[in-house]
Amino acid sequence: MNYVIIVLVGILGSVLTYYVNEHLKQGAVRASALLALIVGLFFYIFPDVLNEYLSKSIPIVFIGTSFIGMVASHSKGSYLRLALAGILFSVIYINKGNFFNGYGGALGTIAFIALLTTMAISNAFSKRKKAKKKIKSIKEKVFKKNKNSQ
Repeated sequence: MNYVIIVLVGILGSVLTYYVNEHLKQGAVRASALLALIVGLFFYIFPDVLNEYLSKSIPIVFIGTSFIGMVASHSKGSYLRLALAGILFSVIYINKGNFFNGYGGALGTIAFIALLTTMAISNAFSKRKKAKKKIKSIKEKVFKKNKNSQ
């Protein structure tokens, strides 16, 4: 159950930051900082609301995924892509073990990996759809040309 909560926090962190950034026009840094401050203060003031693992991990995951939500809208940010990047960030965070211990910038690095991977996969699928449409239109043109020549 802890992992499901961490994944949900990952989705919320990226999507809410993007929403505050783009729709409330607060800017990427202000949106990330404001939301991270709210979540961090909540768990600082009420550390016993959830179990120890969640009280420690939720602010960290939220801050990390807020970095994902800082993506600019002109880089084709969409809520689905941000949610998937938040999920990927959470999965990496849960399974990271000691790999990033002592490594400065681990949250930003994981956020970068998650967002870049999600964007690459999304881009690959969109190019595949465009290629299929192009092939279909070429086939239709060839079929019409063959039909007219007979």
